[in-house]
Amino acid sequence: MAATEYTRKIIHIDMDAFYASVEQRDNPEYAGKAIVVGGSPEGRGGVVATASYEARKFGIRSAMSSKIALQLCPHIIFIRPRFAVYKEVSNKIREIFSRYTDLIEPLSLDEAYLDVTHDKQGIGSALEIAKRIRQAISGELQLTASAGVSVNKFVAKIASDMNKPNGLTFIGPSAIEKFMEELPVEKFFGVGKVRAEKMKAKGLHKGADLKKLSLDEMLSHFGKPGQFYYHIVRGIDDRQVQPHRETKSVGAEDTFLYDLVHIEEMNAELDKIAKLVHDRLQRHDLKGRTLTLKIKYSDFRVITRNRSFANPINDLETIETSAMQLLLSTDPEGKPTRLLGISLSNFGEPMPKKAKKQDDQLSLF
Repeated sequence: MAATEYTRKIIHIDMDAFYASVEQRDNPEYAGKAIVVGGSPEGRGGVVATASYEARKFGIRSAMSSKIALQLCPHIIFIRPRFAVYKEVSNKIREIFSRYTDLIEPLSLDEAYLDVTHDKQGIGSALEIAKRIRQAISGELQLTASAGVSVNKFVAKIASDMNKPNGLTFIGPSAIEKFMEELPVEKFFGVGKVRAEKMKAKGLHKGADLKKLSLDEMLSHFGKPGQFYYHIVRGIDDRQVQPHRETKSVGAEDTFLYDLVHIEEMNAELDKIAKLVHDRLQRHDLKGRTLTLKIKYSDFRVITRNRSFANPINDLETIETSAMQLLLSTDPEGKPTRLLGISLSNFGEPMPKKAKKQDDQLSLF
C-alpha cells in the first residue's frame, strides 16, 4: 500500500459493560455479581440494556429479553437504568478525550473514535495516548475502557474488541494485511448472521477468501457493499473521524428464531423492540417526528410503514401504540414474519433538561 494510507493515527475507545460497570462502582453490593441494567425481574417484558461480565458468563447479552436472561441465570440482579448518571459519566470521559484531541466522534455514551494524528500535547504516539486515556478513566472514574489503535477506523474498532475487558490492542501498518486476511467474515462491518452464512456457503470464511475476488465479483455477489468489502479487506478505510456526527435515526430490530404468524406474538416482540428504541432515545436525549415500522417476511420481502407526528415524540406508550397500529394496517395475521424493526427519525431539538428528568422516570420494566 502507498505510505499516504498510513498517515492517520486513530484510537477507538469502548467502555467495558458501561452501564453495569457504573452500577457496580456506585453500589459495592453489586461488585462481582451477575447484574443487568434494564429488563424486568419478573421476566414479564423488557430487554437487557447492558450485562456485567459476570452475567455474560451465563450467555446473557444486550437486547436479550428478561425472560431468557432469567432462564440462563435465575439469580441475575435487574437494575433500573439511571440515564442521567450515565450521561454525566460519559461527559467526564469526553473531557478526558479532549485533553488530547478535538477530533472526537462519539458513537454512543460509551464509545468513540479519536483522531490523534496531531495531538494537542505533542506526544506523537497514539499508543501512548491510548494508555494515558485508559489510565485517566481508571484513576479518575474507577472504570475500565478497552482501546484499539491503528491507522483507520475499521481496524481500530475491531482491535478494541480483541482483548476486552480492560484491553489495549495496537495493529500497525505492517500487521494490517495479515490481520485482515485472518479476520472472520462475520467481523466485517455490515455482515450479519444471514450475510455471513451466505458468504460461508460460497466458501468465503475469512478476509483472505474475500481478497481473492475482483471488484466486479464483489459487486456481483454483494451489491454496493461489495465495494466497501473490496477495499476494507485490503486495509483501506478513508473515512474521517467526524466530530459533529449527526444522528439520523435511532432504532432496533430483531430476527426471530422461527417465523411469527399470529398477531399476539408479533405484538409481544414489538413491545420488546419498542422498549429498546425508547432506551436508546433516552440515552441520546432525542425525540423524533417520524416513526418507521420495518417488516421482513419469510420470503425475505421487506416492507416499511411510516407515521409522522406534528410534534416530536419519544415516550414509550406512543412508540408501542403507533408501531402496533402500523403493524395492524398490514393485515399481518397468518403472514409468516421473519423480522420486525422500529426506528425514529426526523429529530427536533434535544430535550430540555426539565423534560429529560421527567422522561428518565419512565420505566423500562
